Amino acid sequence: MCLAVPMKLMTINDSTGVVEMSGIEREVSLALVPDAKIGDHVLIHAGFAIAVIDEEEAQETLKLIREYLSESGPDGN
Repeated sequence: MCLAVPMKLMTINDSTGVVEMSGIEREVSLALVPDAKIGDHVLIHAGFAIAVIDEEEAQETLKLIREYLSESGPDGN
């Protein structure tokens, strides 16, 4: 199973950017989303931003991930 996590784009430097979620920051490639802008929510998978999504979709996805983790435990069992 593959999972893409929504994160907020904080900075852009050429084809890379820094994204943030819950205080965690990561540098990612923006090569697949060249129109992404600072403040956008992007789906992150394997170090790449793969899509720009709206804030409502980002929040709903994060809510579902948190619910899943609280029901099954952090290791998915």
